[in-house]
Amino acid sequence: MHRQQVTSEEIAQETLVLAGPAAHHLLHVLRVREGDEVGAFDGAGATRLYHVAERAPDALTLVAKQPLFHQDVRPIRLTLFVCVPKGERMEWLLEKATELGVDRIVPVLSARTVVRLDARQARAKQERWLRIVQAAARQCGAARLPELLPPTPIAETAPLMRACSTLIVAALTPQAKPLFPVLDTLDASAPNQEWGWWCGPEGDFTPDELRFILDHGAIPVTLGPLILRVETAALYGLANLGCRREGAGATRTLPENGKRKTENGVRDERATSQSTSES
Repeated sequence: MHRQQVTSEEIAQETLVLAGPAAHHLLHVLRVREGDEVGAFDGAGATRLYHVAERAPDALTLVAKQPLFHQDVRPIRLTLFVCVPKGERMEWLLEKATELGVDRIVPVLSARTVVRLDARQARAKQERWLRIVQAAARQCGAARLPELLPPTPIAETAPLMRACSTLIVAALTPQAKPLFPVLDTLDASAPNQEWGWWCGPEGDFTPDELRFILDHGAIPVTLGPLILRVETAALYGLANLGCRREGAGATRTLPENGKRKTENGVRDERATSQSTSES
């Protein structure tokens, strides 16, 4: 089933008329027909199933098939602090981090980050990165978009680190601890937490940068004997933190009967959008 992001105001409507780029994508790229189902989401937790009632050359009319469905906010947020890798690797990382359920992404500019951006370039990058995140959320069935911050100098990340209840950094120092014993100390049952995961640049942090992160309470961990690329280390940590977070039992609201069940329990196919076939 195809999915399309709409606004929170639009998804509240029983009948929805799409025009512009959204309609063009569904009409001319995905080639939907009358009667086809389209899953809509607003990126803030609301989803709804529609069917195509009418096609026009440049517009689509959708009619709701289900009540509005709201996905509850997870009790634990995951924040990724990642020094921007060069080339297309950052774009690939954003896509995969979205698929892994990250809640906030902080692209960091450090002393050894190869990428250098002026203000105009930073705005352009953020706009392109946001489109990649939106496409990944549409593809993987996510109801919420991760918050994507603009490229941020490492010295300006202090308030974001202070917001984290747990902060872990991938480090190449002798003091770094194995990751899994550190994960075992996390209490996934406590509500209103934010777990932060730090990954340095290709040339690693400078000593001052690592000290800056550690001074904000970060726990240094090792990811094994091999040196990983930025994007590999980022996803390694996110995947393991995500698995640990599942013990928190985030809830979903089922529109058909008003009952609630844990997200890591049995999936209700009527209340979730499946979109593995979308290109």
